[in-house]
Amino acid sequence: MASSTPRTLSICLAQINPTVGDVQGNASKALDAYRSADESGCDLVAFPELTLTGIHLKTSC
Repeated sequence: MASSTPRTLSICLAQINPTVGDVQGNASKALDAYRSADESGCDLVAFPELTLTGIHLKTSC
């Protein structure tokens, strides 16, 4: 029988400023953000799309 106790999921959004083409530096920034979120008790850390490559996609409207 399943427990009726509610469970919580803590989600953190990582806001970092990646550098275009600096995969190693961006990975280091992402890892720092992950560690900080983990220390804060987050269960899931979400990063922006293309964080490692640092590419910024622009849309024209």
